[in-house]
Amino acid sequence: MTARTFELSPGYTISRVIRGGWQLAGGHGTIDRQQAVADLIATFDAGIWTYDCADIYTGVEELIGAARLRLASERGLDVAARMKVHTKLVPDLERLANISRDYIRGIVDQSLRRLKTERLDLVQFHWWDYAIAGYVETMGWLDELRLEGKVRNLGTTNFDTPRLAEILAAGIPLVSQQLQYSVLDQRPGNSLAALAAKNGVSFLCYGSVAGGFLSDRWLGAAEPATPLENRSLVKYKLIIDDFGGWDLFQQLLQALKSVGDRHGVDIATVASAWVLAQPQVAAVIVGARNQAHALANAKIMDITLDARDRAKIASVIAQSQGPEGDVYTLERDRHGRHGSIMHYNLNAGRT
Repeated sequence: MTARTFELSPGYTISRVIRGGWQLAGGHGTIDRQQAVADLIATFDAGIWTYDCADIYTGVEELIGAARLRLASERGLDVAARMKVHTKLVPDLERLANISRDYIRGIVDQSLRRLKTERLDLVQFHWWDYAIAGYVETMGWLDELRLEGKVRNLGTTNFDTPRLAEILAAGIPLVSQQLQYSVLDQRPGNSLAALAAKNGVSFLCYGSVAGGFLSDRWLGAAEPATPLENRSLVKYKLIIDDFGGWDLFQQLLQALKSVGDRHGVDIATVASAWVLAQPQVAAVIVGARNQAHALANAKIMDITLDARDRAKIASVIAQSQGPEGDVYTLERDRHGRHGSIMHYNLNAGRT
């Protein structure tokens, strides 16, 4: 591992900042396809050459596939081969009870077509409801596809400690788990981190800037009224509430601002650098609205927080009340505050 790279599996190295794809999916405004491809390539040029997407992110796999083809056309296959793309496989909730090997194979084949590749670099598997059996068997089907050469690496997304242990005990060669981790959300650092360390599983972390809340824009700002601008802000405002409310959140922003001023960077950069320094963390997944944002995100890999920085941030975190529990437990309660805003059947009608 270096400041900028991480060997996720033998011979497979990623950038420690990953370009997120959620902001390119539906619900975040109109997407200019040509500009989006240009921005993805600008991200590559900034030193962020690993990308995250999902079968359920409408249109995003196709955009990344187009960027890969353009890189190959303009700069050659060797350059395009440096692009690493991680996708997620998220079976619809309504399909879990009768999921099949053919259903899983169909989603993988679809991602291969969209991403314009013969092998997926990393497939990260998600399962909505533990009360429905089948997640270990389904991971076995994905491992068959790995052995066939259609998938290089296998990971999970948002599994809690007991269920991740089940998958590992079944002999599935997991290299990573994607999960939410931030100065506001410490849940991965509990029992899951110990299990991951024992089994060589690395964390790929989203939410490090809490949908934009962990930024200079919100320092000194009044608590926003509902309805909020988008579902991402709704999601992370709930995390702020669980953390301890708006006043404590402002204290955290002030601490991050103080640290950022010492390093000549903004609050968001410090927040992501803090996550990058946590045990088992291989990379942070961050969005980028434009090319300038991509260049700013690359600075995350250049910041090293010292003991004084960490202590200042820790003094605020120590006052927090939560979120409590294991990874994604709150979000799995479909009738609770967190789970009720989720969309569970986004593969329906896919082509």
